[in-house]
Amino acid sequence: MTSPRASRALRATELALAAAWIGAGILFAAVLAPAAFAVLPTRTLAGALVGRVLPALFWWGIATGVVLAILAMRSRGRLVTVGTVAGLVTAVSCAVGQLVVAPRIERVRASIPGAVDDLPPADSRRVEFGRLHGASVLWLGVGMLAAAVGAGSAVAGIRRD
Repeated sequence: MTSPRASRALRATELALAAAWIGAGILFAAVLAPAAFAVLPTRTLAGALVGRVLPALFWWGIATGVVLAILAMRSRGRLVTVGTVAGLVTAVSCAVGQLVVAPRIERVRASIPGAVDDLPPADSRRVEFGRLHGASVLWLGVGMLAAAVGAGSAVAGIRRD
């Protein structure tokens, strides 16, 4: 069993890590992506910029989720806790976004000779691209919500200690 002092330090680390990753996700979704589409001359360039940053966020989310789960197990002295589940959901959602959805987006993009926006709205490739983009946003959002639950669990534990 972990001492109360060590448990508190693990939970504080959990909170800091979750907050940092959530902050990066918010910065990406609320600032970087909209700014890229607002200031770059084409949506294709903006998409290329966002597409270069998003994998780093997903990979960091996978690592963050795994570390959050380990910290939660260590700080609470149990295998299954709200914090461990939240960390694992964060890791899995980011893994799905990066390892399942992103390659599919790339395959659709590769099948389009020009810009996605140049395709007619009903074109199956454009429709599939939009669906996959929505899935990517959804998986990132699930990861961020799970990390927030983990952070909340860490705060509750700190208050109890």
